[in-house]
Amino acid sequence: MASIFTKIINGEIPCHKIAENEHYLAFLDIFPLVKGHTLVIPKIEVDYIFDLEDDVLGGLTIFSKTVAKAVEKACPCARVGIVVAGLEVPHAHVHLLPMNNMQDMNFVRPKLELSTEELKEIAEKIKKEL
Repeated sequence: MASIFTKIINGEIPCHKIAENEHYLAFLDIFPLVKGHTLVIPKIEVDYIFDLEDDVLGGLTIFSKTVAKAVEKACPCARVGIVVAGLEVPHAHVHLLPMNNMQDMNFVRPKLELSTEELKEIAEKIKKEL
């Protein structure tokens, strides 16, 4: 059964796309910890990030770096943190989080409730920085 991320890749579920190429996709988390919280995924469906082939994992990191630089410019912060948790969706992915303190990366705190319009605005701001 395809993961929710594979359904996003296939266009079956909409997303607020930030960047995409042949192998990777970056889009906003719809339940963000902070404004600008972005997910980056390989288009190949592999559950555990450390089961990715080395070249895919390396490419994911490089693609994430490009996206993180744009997130940092669009969402003022001290830096962009990267988290690999991997328990929520059975598809390898990284979280890019604009952060000013460690609490910004606390996954047990309540998520933000942003409107579709707010998410669209944030996505556009990030895309302009690519």
